[in-house]
Amino acid sequence: MKLKIDNELLAEEFFENTLLLGVMAPMESQKFVWQVNQSMRFDFRLNDDIEIQLSKKNRQYYFSVFEYKEPNMVLEYYLYKNQFDGEYLLPEFKHLDYLWLTKGDLPGEEDEKKLITDIRNIPGVQLVVELTNEKIRNKQHLIL
Repeated sequence: MKLKIDNELLAEEFFENTLLLGVMAPMESQKFVWQVNQSMRFDFRLNDDIEIQLSKKNRQYYFSVFEYKEPNMVLEYYLYKNQFDGEYLLPEFKHLDYLWLTKGDLPGEEDEKKLITDIRNIPGVQLVVELTNEKIRNKQHLIL
């Protein structure tokens, strides 16, 4: 008997209680993360342990993931770099530079709007959009 991983179920469970935003900010990830940390109350850090590796066309692609866990809460934030060496983590969103995932005890709608506004106000950010699960074809690429 062969056991098969149900990627759909895995993705469904991973994306329960999440908010996913797409961010267009054409700048180096260190600069973008530094600006997020300076202008908002976050302390994102690069986490090499959860870096996403994809194999395409006999090549390896590595997508950085920055992480911040809210102290004393069940709330985590992840910033994914959407592009590496001409390949995209989510090819259906090539215009987006970063993916911002909020996971856990999600803030209310007002806090969500404030988060989006705060990200939009970061110098160099051109666009912030909410990405709904239905729009994401390659959501399994985001599973940590």
